[in-house]
Amino acid sequence: MASLSRLLTAFVLASLAFSTPAVAGNSHDRTQFGHDVTVGADEEVSEVTCFGCSVRVRGNVAGDVTTFGGTILVEDGGQIAGDLTSFGGDVRLDSGSEVQSITVFGGKIRRDPRASVSGDVTTFAGGSALWLFLIFGLPFLLLGGIIWLIVWLVRRFSQPRVPMTARV
Repeated sequence: MASLSRLLTAFVLASLAFSTPAVAGNSHDRTQFGHDVTVGADEEVSEVTCFGCSVRVRGNVAGDVTTFGGTILVEDGGQIAGDLTSFGGDVRLDSGSEVQSITVFGGKIRRDPRASVSGDVTTFAGGSALWLFLIFGLPFLLLGGIIWLIVWLVRRFSQPRVPMTARV
C-alpha cells in the first residue's frame, strides 16, 4: 500500500511538473498539458503538441500540430506546413487556411471548400469512444496487467513456506 502511495505521489508531481509550458531555447516549439494553445496571426512556431487541450492556429506552423483529446482549429490565414494529427478530437479548417495533410482518430473534419489541403486526408471516425479506448485505455490496461502480474509473483515467491506436519 505504501508503494502505491509513493507511485501516486510521483505521478502527481510529474504531472504538475509537466503542466507548465515546455519551451526549449530557440526551437519555438509549443507543448501544453491541459492548457489551450493559440498561435497568433503574426506568430511562427516550429511544432505544436497538446495533451488534453485544443489548438487554434491563426499564424504559421513550420512543422506538425498534434493533439491528444482536443480539437484543432485553423482559421483564415493559418498555415501548417507539416502534418495535422488529432487523437480523439475534431479538426476545423476555415476559409483561406492551408494544411499539408490531416489525420484524425475518433473525431470529425469540418472543412471549408476554400481551405487548402495539399496532401492526404485520413479519418478513422467510427465510434470515437472505441478509438479513444484503443489509443489511451488499452495501453493502460496492459500496463496495469503487467504490474499486477509482477506484484502477484513477488508476493507469491516472497511468502515464507510453512512446512506440512505429519498426521498421526
